[in-house]
Amino acid sequence: MEGIILPIVLYIVGIFILYVVIETAVRRGINSSIVGQSLEKQDGMDVNKKSFLDHDLDNED
Repeated sequence: MEGIILPIVLYIVGIFILYVVIETAVRRGINSSIVGQSLEKQDGMDVNKKSFLDHDLDNED
């Protein structure tokens, strides 16, 4: 039973890391494309807005 839990946990961690990498690449690719930039200008979206993930304990903002 113990021999099957470790591979499952490693598989889940690997899938999560793969998800984060793909999601970041797609988001950056869309934002840097000509179509993505024109949509930002057209809709007035602010890409540089801060999220709760940008807040660190080290920042004194």
